[in-house]
Amino acid sequence: MSLPALALARPAFAQAIPLSEISRYFNAFQTAQGEFTQINPDETISTGRLYIRRPGRVRFEYDPPERSLVMAGGGQVAVFDARSNQGPNQYPLRQTPLSLILEQNVDFENRRMVVGHDSDGTTTTVVAQDPENPQYGSIRLVFSANPTELRQWVIRDDGGAETTVILGNMEFGGDLSARLFNITAEAEARRR
Repeated sequence: MSLPALALARPAFAQAIPLSEISRYFNAFQTAQGEFTQINPDETISTGRLYIRRPGRVRFEYDPPERSLVMAGGGQVAVFDARSNQGPNQYPLRQTPLSLILEQNVDFENRRMVVGHDSDGTTTTVVAQDPENPQYGSIRLVFSANPTELRQWVIRDDGGAETTVILGNMEFGGDLSARLFNITAEAEARRR
């Protein structure tokens, strides 16, 4: 085989998935759910179930013995600690890197949020952060190709700590109740 023919024979997956395709991936679904494994900053491992309802809503239900809950809805992120009888700690969603993938219209090409985009020949990695507020942290998204699928993300918080979420098989579509993402209703139910 000649050198030019050999160059053409390289597998197509060796190139990074285009940002337009990654944006299309997020914009193609409104709801998704599946299992996840989380590697925490202290290297402990948690597992659970993830629910996404775009725009702006996500729910992480942690398996026992953890039994904590993280949810976003109404522009807020709430962290419910199963060991506490206090209400949840809350933060504005827009001040977290998750807001970048929960937007109504994700557009990695036309916003200055992407600070890294490359491929290792098997996966494509996109690093994004709020360009006006880099102090909010960043999100590193890892995709496989053919078809494009999000496999994991790593959130780096404002202190530099990293939390990795590895996704199991995700199911797209279907009806997810608004109650799953209602912080006030969850807080009231936990007080009972």
